[in-house]
Amino acid sequence: MGERVERVDEQDRVLGVVDRDEAIRNGWPHRVATTVCRDPLGRVLVHRRPEHVSRFPGHYDWLIGGGVGVGESYEEAAARELTEELGVRVPVRPLFTFFCRGAISPYWLGVHEAVVREPLTPDPSEIAWHGWLREAELHAALGTWLFVPDGVDALRRHPGLGSPPAATPWPAPPPP
Repeated sequence: MGERVERVDEQDRVLGVVDRDEAIRNGWPHRVATTVCRDPLGRVLVHRRPEHVSRFPGHYDWLIGGGVGVGESYEEAAARELTEELGVRVPVRPLFTFFCRGAISPYWLGVHEAVVREPLTPDPSEIAWHGWLREAELHAALGTWLFVPDGVDALRRHPGLGSPPAATPWPAPPPP
């Protein structure tokens, strides 16, 4: 049995409990919680997914997250995912939630924010590379690096990061 999630409708009302892979396969909406991590200087954490993962291998993302478990709130799931993927326990603050049509399946996406002051210990099965980028660098990277499409959609909706600041040149992505 895989990861159990709540199947929801387009108003985010629970319809039942299903396996997340089954929800994705059948195009059933479920819930995903993510967090944009900032350091004390305001830079945004960006990471590259490993080449061996089934969804978006080798893609970059600015969000850390995963499925919301049965009976779990978006905030609880966002905080749990930070611990699992980055090895940090920090408070998360909800920013916004929206119905994401998704590149592979529809879902409700809860976006949170956290300030990370402690060292990261990324899970190598989830994160192949990570770095801190200024907002202008993040927007410049969007034009040259291959990002997870749903993360790009969320970035456009972010109240503070959605509009690119003055253009900043950014070099080629770090090697895999």
